[in-house]
Amino acid sequence: MNINPVPISTLFIGLNGLIAFALSYIAAIARTRARVWHGETKQDVTTQPNYLENPTKWVAFIENCSQKLEAEQVGDDGLLQRKVRAHGNFTEYVPHGLLFILALELMNSQIWLLWLLGITLTLARIVHAWGVINIYGPSPSRATGFFLTWFVYIIGASACLYYGIAGVL
Repeated sequence: MNINPVPISTLFIGLNGLIAFALSYIAAIARTRARVWHGETKQDVTTQPNYLENPTKWVAFIENCSQKLEAEQVGDDGLLQRKVRAHGNFTEYVPHGLLFILALELMNSQIWLLWLLGITLTLARIVHAWGVINIYGPSPSRATGFFLTWFVYIIGASACLYYGIAGVL
């Protein structure tokens, strides 16, 4: 029987992996609907070729399939930018947060600390992403998300320093 030595880390890595996929999907569909392949606005791509002017069979097939997924066209480039940033912010902060949890679990840290960091990180990034996507500018959900993420960083980094120093001495 294969016993997982880091079940809590594994759980939160899996949960956050699914959230990362969902945010990636949201950003990719928004790009497809807005037909902004690189950058975040139509102005970002004015000097790039338009792959839909003379599409290859592959491009035509993908365009046809993707437009069937989402029939409604996006008119708000700001919404695309917010979706891209929600995914970007997630991928910038979550890996380090998960490393704190994994390292602490490998160091046999207190279980309550692992659960606290894992639940807080996961909820913080969901709340933050929701706020970034749905509300332009400052919002309670964005603030809550980034303050909770900073909490995870401060507590996780401090605990890792503690266990690291204790292990060296």
